[in-house]
Amino acid sequence: MSVDFDQQVSKKAFELNLEPRIYGAFAEIGAGQEVVRRFFSVGGAAGTVAKSISAYDMAFSDAIYGAGGRYVSRDRLGNMLTHEFDLLVERLDQKIGNERTFFAFADTVAARSFRGDEESHGWMGVRFQSTPRGPTHDIVIRVRMLDEHNLQQQEALGMVGVNLIHGAFHLAGNPEQLIGSLLDDVADGRIEVDMIQFCGPDYDGVDNRIMALQLVSQGLTKAALFRADGGVINPADVFYKKPILVERGSFRPVTLVTNDMLDCGRTMFLREELDGEEPVILMEITMKNLLSKGELDLRDFLDRVDMLGTIGRTVLISNYGEYYRLVNYLTRYTDRRIGLPLGVPDLVHIFDEKYYQHLEGGILEGLGRFFKKGVKLYVYPFLSAEGELVTANNFRAAPNITHLYAHLLESGFIEPMENYHPKYLTIKAADVLTKIQAGDRDWELMVSPAVAGIIRERRLFGHP
Repeated sequence: MSVDFDQQVSKKAFELNLEPRIYGAFAEIGAGQEVVRRFFSVGGAAGTVAKSISAYDMAFSDAIYGAGGRYVSRDRLGNMLTHEFDLLVERLDQKIGNERTFFAFADTVAARSFRGDEESHGWMGVRFQSTPRGPTHDIVIRVRMLDEHNLQQQEALGMVGVNLIHGAFHLAGNPEQLIGSLLDDVADGRIEVDMIQFCGPDYDGVDNRIMALQLVSQGLTKAALFRADGGVINPADVFYKKPILVERGSFRPVTLVTNDMLDCGRTMFLREELDGEEPVILMEITMKNLLSKGELDLRDFLDRVDMLGTIGRTVLISNYGEYYRLVNYLTRYTDRRIGLPLGVPDLVHIFDEKYYQHLEGGILEGLGRFFKKGVKLYVYPFLSAEGELVTANNFRAAPNITHLYAHLLESGFIEPMENYHPKYLTIKAADVLTKIQAGDRDWELMVSPAVAGIIRERRLFGHP
C-alpha cells in the first residue's frame, strides 16, 4: 500500500508513531490487519506498535479470549481489549510503564465474504491511559461497512481505526469533536457508526446518550434507539426479524390522544399474521427539520426520551424526513410486518406530491417505496375546526390520486382506527404546549399523570 501523506489518516498514523509516550497492542479479527498496517506503512511504527495479532481461527481465538456465543459482539470486543491491555501491562509496565501511556486496540467484524451478502458490521474499540500508569478509559463503537467489496471494506475500516486511536489521545477532552473525526478521509456512504460509548474517569461527565445523538446529528448514522429506561441500544439487536409498530411524532408533549393512537394501533396490529412474534412497539422522533434549520437541542430530545419512558415507550430518534425513508430503514433489519399508527394530518403529508418532487417517479415512486409488502397504516380520526370527523374512509386525497388512495384503502394497506376514545379528539398538542407555557394547569388533564409529573419536575416545554 502506497502512503499518501495528503491524507489525514496517514498524517495521524505518522504523528502517533512519532510520539514516544504512546505504545500499544493491536488485535484484529475479520478484515485483515488494516488498522495496524496503516501504522506500519507510514514508517516509525516500532515506537508505537508493541504487538499485532489476528486470531482468525475460532478455536485459537477461544483459547486466547475465552469461548463465547457470538464472535462479532460487544462482549467479545471487551474480552479482547481486557486480554491485550492486561498482557501489555504485565510484560512491559515494570520496564517502561513510568514513561509510556499504554493502549490496546481491537476490532471484531464480519466483512463481506464469498459465502453470502449478509450485513457487514462489527465492533471496534480502544482502551488507553491518558497518563503513565494512570487509570484506563474505553471508547467503543459499532460500525456498518457499506462497500460492496471486501478489500474496500478493509480499507475503510483501517481509516476508522486510525481515526479512533488518534482521537483517543488527541481529542479525548472533546468527545463531540472526536466523533466528528472518526470518518476523516472516509468517503460518504462507506461506513456508518451507529453506536458509541465512552467509559473511564475522564468521561464521568459525558452522557453517552448525548453522544448517540451526536452520531445522528453529525451524520455518522441515521438513527439512535433508546429503551424505556433511557439506555442506548443497538437497533439491529432489537429489530432483527421482528414485526414493528412505530408511531411518529414530535411529542411536545405526548398527549392522551397520541398515546391512545399507539395503543389502538397495537390492538389492531396484533390481529395481523405475526408468526407468533411479539412486536416491537416504539415511538419515533425525527430531527430532520431542526437539523436543516440549525435549531438542534440534543438535551431537548433526551428530555422527550425520558418523558416517553415514563409511559414505557421505546424511542427511535432519526434523521429521516419522509415516511418512506423510515420504512426503508426498518426493512434493513426485518422482513416482518410493519404497522404505522398515525393521524389524518400525517396522512395528508404522505399523499402530498410536493414531498416526492426529488424522486424521478414522483409520488408514485415514493408510495411504491413506502407501501411494501407487509406495511400498513392505521389512521386515527381527526376532528376538524368545523366539527367534521375525518377518517380513513372519508379522507379526500387530491383529485389526481383519488383512485390510488382508494386502491390502497380497498387493498388493506390503509385501515381506519377502531375503538379510539372520542373524548380525546379535541386534544391538540399545540394547545397543550400553549397551556403549559402560560401556566394554565388544564394541560395536566390532557396528558397522563406520569407525563405531567416529569414536565413539572424538569420544567419541560417552557413550563414556568
